[in-house]
Amino acid sequence: MEKTSAAGPAAPKRARTRNRRGEGSRLREDIISAAAALLDETGDEHAITLRSVARKVGIAAPSIYPHFPDQPAIMLAVVQREFAQLETLLRSVAQEAGDDPREQLYAVCRSYLAFAKSHPERYRTMFGGLWMPTLGDNSLTEEDLVSLGSGAIQVLVDVLTDCAAAGQCATSDPSLDAITLWLSLHGLAHQRAVIRAFPWSEESIADSIITGITRLKDA
Repeated sequence: MEKTSAAGPAAPKRARTRNRRGEGSRLREDIISAAAALLDETGDEHAITLRSVARKVGIAAPSIYPHFPDQPAIMLAVVQREFAQLETLLRSVAQEAGDDPREQLYAVCRSYLAFAKSHPERYRTMFGGLWMPTLGDNSLTEEDLVSLGSGAIQVLVDVLTDCAAAGQCATSDPSLDAITLWLSLHGLAHQRAVIRAFPWSEESIADSIITGITRLKDA
């Protein structure tokens, strides 16, 4: 028997509107967005399951399979989308910084740290979260994992190359220094996230990392 209340019969849960033919890509994006939202809400990658994502979207769990074969594939899509957004952000701030490669470098590095601070759960998941399973037990391939973040790192390579060309830094291997710079910035972002009270000047540390690794010359 349907439950009632003083306000009348309980309203049934509204199911998701069925996509029209050719709109399957919209459902795929809805699934990715639902998984990302669950990550933000719970802070727990284990909370993202096929069933929980299906409930969030308003579909039956089997409807996910035409788009994603398993949970790791959903998580990979979430992480890929976040890295794409990070790359877009970094390229945008580099362009907005003007024509000076030095200013572009500072802008990119500071925006990277700001991104990590404003999206802590997604950032943690992007960089080796618990979702990364053993290859062979799921649909993921080694190429899926090693290519993650390559576009965002390329932004660092590009600005370092421009700095070297302008004689503003002494790097002889922009690709290697970009990786080293990213690892150092990532370490700062991680420590800031795990230490309850961060007693040091984040901006000063970031500037020291940037100038030290890239051997940035005085203006």
